[in-house]
Amino acid sequence: MTPPLFAVSTDGGLDAFAGLNNAVPVAPFSLNFGSRTYRMDEITREGLYRELQTNPEHPTSSQPTPQDWAQAYTQASGGTLPVLGLTISSGLSGSLNAAEQARAVVPQIPVTLHDTRTLSAAQAFQVHAAATAAGRGETLETALDWVRQTAAETELYFTIETLEYLRRGGRIGRVQATLGGLLNLKPVITVDRATGAYTNVGRARSYKGAIEAVAAQVTARYGEGTPLRLGLLYGSVREDADALLEVIQARHPVVWSGAAGVNPVLNVHTGPRALGVAAAPGHWVWER
Repeated sequence: MTPPLFAVSTDGGLDAFAGLNNAVPVAPFSLNFGSRTYRMDEITREGLYRELQTNPEHPTSSQPTPQDWAQAYTQASGGTLPVLGLTISSGLSGSLNAAEQARAVVPQIPVTLHDTRTLSAAQAFQVHAAATAAGRGETLETALDWVRQTAAETELYFTIETLEYLRRGGRIGRVQATLGGLLNLKPVITVDRATGAYTNVGRARSYKGAIEAVAAQVTARYGEGTPLRLGLLYGSVREDADALLEVIQARHPVVWSGAAGVNPVLNVHTGPRALGVAAAPGHWVWER
């Protein structure tokens, strides 16, 4: 087995999938309920839902500090390897800036940074590409090529039961502008490739209709019958992911699928009930 030439780290924008190479050091985000702060590994999704129901303070999230990133670099590197760090979209968070500052904290570790321009399951696909390259003894340049190809062919779509949490978190922006005052509608949201921020691409009058609308976006993007890889996401209702998978499977062969719960920090901005999917065509870049 060829030893790795570099290591991989990422941040708390990741929703990790058990079936992907996502077990890399993470620079965590934090959740703040008034004066009480939880690092994202200190609160479960169920704990978050309890807090949302009982705590009068609406939570805010904090990006990783440079020290958090430096710790992730050190853990990944083991003191010997260069590190490829993949960040949540710079259009949604300042994590990339903190990752850049962290270089000065550990100047002995060569760090290359990549802005995924996305988050969650789509970030997981890019981390999988980078970690697979590392595990195969590929060069960092090859890893970046695989990551960029993966980014180019992957789309993330999600829907939420209410816009209230995006509004409270100040991330509603173009989504609200598109929907106007019709806040009872369920949006279908993606991350705009140009801005790296959320934008609305569809809407539905019911949550069931929103599941159909998410699936319709996937088919519109890739064409009916195209084989797909799917990273399914769910909030408080696990069955939502199964329902979305069933609708997509009626239109596409699915060559890989996995499901993951939205992590507590991201769930703060979507609200408890949320559903999404990262989709990409065919097999992984290195399998073709």
